[in-house]
Amino acid sequence: MRIVVSGTHASGKSTLISDFASRHPEFTVLPDPFELVDEDDAVGAALFAAQLRIAADRLTDEPGRAHVIAERGPLDFLAYLLALADLGSAELDEEFRERAVARTAGALRTVDLLIVLPVTDRDPIHVSADEHLELRAAMNDALLDLLDDPDLIGGHLTVVELAGTPLERLTALETLTGVTGPV
Repeated sequence: MRIVVSGTHASGKSTLISDFASRHPEFTVLPDPFELVDEDDAVGAALFAAQLRIAADRLTDEPGRAHVIAERGPLDFLAYLLALADLGSAELDEEFRERAVARTAGALRTVDLLIVLPVTDRDPIHVSADEHLELRAAMNDALLDLLDDPDLIGGHLTVVELAGTPLERLTALETLTGVTGPV
């Protein structure tokens, strides 16, 4: 099973993946692509485009790898790029956007389960102002909008939005994957 956990920054992705991986060591964890880029790069379109490439390539380079759980997929970074454009912080020309959508769609065809952790009022995760709150909200909205695009999501991919406490999210993920944790 190939799982991608998506969501804006500070939405609980790392916690869910860490909790799941500790109970299911048969899954290979693919870390946040941010860990694989130069951290000196400022937050912007170039940084998100680089992370989109990394996220897509690691899914398509080894599509046969059995049990994988990835922190973020290319859909996350497409959403960040669209959010930057919506906020007026970046311009995305049509050709670049089409290439990003095509790369994202291709990579998502290798995924079985897309878990989305939306920011909700019910289960708020409090973050400081230095977490780019406006970008966080805009990315969340863009990501949720992209989930309705059949050209990106396709017909084979199961998409589930999870909310609740960390334990509730973990239990839901285990139920969706058919694997159970220690009793």
